[in-house]
Amino acid sequence: MKWFLKVLIDNYANFSGRARRKEYWMFALFQIIIFIIIIFLGNFINDLFDIEIFNISFLIYFLATLIPWFAVNVRRLHDTGKSGGYLFINFIPLVGRIWYIVLMASEGGIEANKYGLNPKAPNFSEIEEIGKDL
Repeated sequence: MKWFLKVLIDNYANFSGRARRKEYWMFALFQIIIFIIIIFLGNFINDLFDIEIFNISFLIYFLATLIPWFAVNVRRLHDTGKSGGYLFINFIPLVGRIWYIVLMASEGGIEANKYGLNPKAPNFSEIEEIGKDL
């Protein structure tokens, strides 16, 4: 849940930098879980009260999370050293989608690349600040 909220709150429309595999896949997992809950509850309410609330709730949630979805995908591509244009691979039937999933699952570069530092690299800036005030 922490990673999902990090994408939604901290990096809502952040298309720069890099995203770890964990950030990407946890966001994707929670998206799927929430979509299933919306579908289940929407169908239940539709059957119970004969109200078409599913379409409205699904559309609102989809539109609210569309920008963060694009942003985390672009940042994940940056981690692998690719530009955001690689999102268009998804438009190639079957092969493109499989290639894209493999690309999202592959490990990012260990070193810094033109999109930023490795998000898994340790941050020594706080350690270097210890003792400077003495």
